[in-house]
Amino acid sequence: MYYAGIDLGGTNIAAGIVDDDGKIIESMSIPTGAQRNFHEIVCDMAELVKNLCQKKQISIDEIRAVGIGCPGSIDSEKGVCEYSNNLNMCHADITGEFRKILDIPVYLENDANAAALGEYEINAKGSKSFVFVTLGTGVGGGVIINGEIFRGFNGVGAELGHTVINVDGEKCTCGRKGCWEAYASVTALIRQTKAAMEKHPESSMHKFAQEEGKISGLTSFLAAKEGDKYANQVVQKYFEYIAEGITNIINIFQPEKLAIGGSISKEGDYLLKPVSAMVERDDYNKYMPKAKIEIAKLFGDAGIIGAAIAAKNALNRD
Repeated sequence: MYYAGIDLGGTNIAAGIVDDDGKIIESMSIPTGAQRNFHEIVCDMAELVKNLCQKKQISIDEIRAVGIGCPGSIDSEKGVCEYSNNLNMCHADITGEFRKILDIPVYLENDANAAALGEYEINAKGSKSFVFVTLGTGVGGGVIINGEIFRGFNGVGAELGHTVINVDGEKCTCGRKGCWEAYASVTALIRQTKAAMEKHPESSMHKFAQEEGKISGLTSFLAAKEGDKYANQVVQKYFEYIAEGITNIINIFQPEKLAIGGSISKEGDYLLKPVSAMVERDDYNKYMPKAKIEIAKLFGDAGIIGAAIAAKNALNRD
């Protein structure tokens, strides 16, 4: 039997059919159209599941359950997205609407929690405590304790990106100032890169931006690797921002493992080694065993796999 996992993002909806071993056997994605009515988005998600079954040449009846990872404040028990600024949703009954289209058990989970669960189940199972951090458009994350997602009493715990690392610092999309997300997200990195480029027109960052056709999260990394000192300053400062937040997380949770995911994590050891050294230097724990920091292994598949596993777990509980 199979499960369907859906990673609902602000830009794309990615979906896949996942087997009992947590492996994606078929996948596809479509643009989200984030500002649309949530009913239309739910229709698209249901249609994706149908299309995946057709592509894999299996019956819809072979899908035991559907898991949806959605950004925002999620009431998993009710299957409602209470609020998501990225998707313009408020009190959206996603599972209820989905069941009107496809009569399959469906489970809703916060997208970062789903990704954390996917990474944990596939690459960290057995760890008593695990933290997953995603560095992308924002900074997300999830905490797994004794195999269970930590949600707080109201379901919206572990908003790791909205811990403050600089009081009265950069304005964050959440309304606060100085959030980790406002410094360590790829969005923040692009802003930092642009500022350095404006200040240093001689930097090779301009060349790489022109080659890419835009200023991206890679611009400063590419130029730094070529030896551009201004790009290197941007990158090293960015590493400090990442390390600052991770140090805070480790000081709070002291997890056995912490995995860094998101698009920027594909830099691998180029990112991991300096960030780990900074955390090692600054974290509170000086004499006890240390949290193991590593690069996530599932990359873009974590959300799909985690959503499917969340649905499987919920079905087994019921």
